[in-house]
Amino acid sequence: MLKKSILTMNDLTIDDVNLILNDALLFSNSFKDWQLSRKRLIANLFFESSTRTHYSFNSAELQLGANIVDFNAERSSLNKGESLYDTVKTFKSLGYDAVVIRHEQDEYFKELENIDIHIINAGDGKGNHPSQSLLDLYTVYDEFNKFEDINLLIVGDIRHSRVAHSNMYIFEKLGANVKLSGPEELIEDENRFIDLDEGVKWADVVMLLRIQFERHKDQIGINRDEYLEKYGLTKDRYKMMKENAIIMHPAPVNRGLEIDTDLVEAPKSRIFKQMENGVLVRKAMLKYIFDEKF
Repeated sequence: MLKKSILTMNDLTIDDVNLILNDALLFSNSFKDWQLSRKRLIANLFFESSTRTHYSFNSAELQLGANIVDFNAERSSLNKGESLYDTVKTFKSLGYDAVVIRHEQDEYFKELENIDIHIINAGDGKGNHPSQSLLDLYTVYDEFNKFEDINLLIVGDIRHSRVAHSNMYIFEKLGANVKLSGPEELIEDENRFIDLDEGVKWADVVMLLRIQFERHKDQIGINRDEYLEKYGLTKDRYKMMKENAIIMHPAPVNRGLEIDTDLVEAPKSRIFKQMENGVLVRKAMLKYIFDEKF
């Protein structure tokens, strides 16, 4: 039997999700200093640039007492033609217990399904980002103490966003209402589309996504200066938000583009709180895959 992994949110039952979120809560108070029962050897394989996810996993692993290595793709045998499969198989053969992988290829993990090693998907192409979804769930539950009937508005580049795809699935499964806004060219599901001003008034959670001008600047026919006014969270839209509504963003944040720079740390913003929560959730994910008990 292959070792327990977290590749997509579909891999987790509702009970699994609740267990991970509850463990993250315990890591925030009663079990702050808890560590794995034995030293684990973990490799972080990031084939795309990352700050928050990469170093959040680093922090979680170190706090749990693991030995870790950060894989350097530029200095590896990938430059000699080695496949992802053989790279991961090599880490397994060298005695590593788990790998955390971010890769530009959609569902890269399907190539690895016969390797008996714990895998956590830290983001694949534009498909899945389970650790971000779990920390987003934790942040929302911490704020509202429920998911059912929470109105979640996701704004921006839905088409290319693994965050949007993962969150639409799990939030709706847990009873939240999800609507989408942003450039119509980048919205996949017209049935969920809502005008941004109306959406901001409706939402309990306004979740902004990074707009990737480097990938599709010609696709939406709008420049950076126009984007904030048309599709971003301006100060005027901030005033339209419900009194208890919150702002979220997976980051990195393009200040003055998706959101007015003065709103990044406004009272309704939970953007940096999400980062704090990310370490707690990733500790809980590692505890989960290793079947550890408090």
